[in-house]
Amino acid sequence: DVVQRASVTPDLSTLVTAVGSAQLVGALQAPGPITVFAPANSAFATLGSDQIARLLEPANRALLTRLLTYHVVSGRVLSSDLTEGQVVTSLEGTTLRVSLAGGPSVNGQRVIAPDIITANGVVHIIDGVLTE
Repeated sequence: DVVQRASVTPDLSTLVTAVGSAQLVGALQAPGPITVFAPANSAFATLGSDQIARLLEPANRALLTRLLTYHVVSGRVLSSDLTEGQVVTSLEGTTLRVSLAGGPSVNGQRVIAPDIITANGVVHIIDGVLTE
């Protein structure tokens, strides 16, 4: 599933830690299908270690959950399914916009490793953390 795949992908260790802190492991192991735009470790690093530490604090679980679910959409969306200007709704409830100019990106964050297929969906590693 998405969580198992992320757990064995070294470049997603920060995401795995965040998913555990937000207590979203069960939700991301559900049958799905889901698509996760997964920020690489380097993407989280741009937030700064202080910001990451704050997000991982138990008191900020709701904020972390909102941030992480903004990276997930319902359905299995392969990179070949993405279209220029496509708008998809995240599990958080707001929309993400796709661009194909210069390679696929979501809200301006470039897909650096597309189409990692899992039993319950697909993961696309992106080079930034999605924010509204």
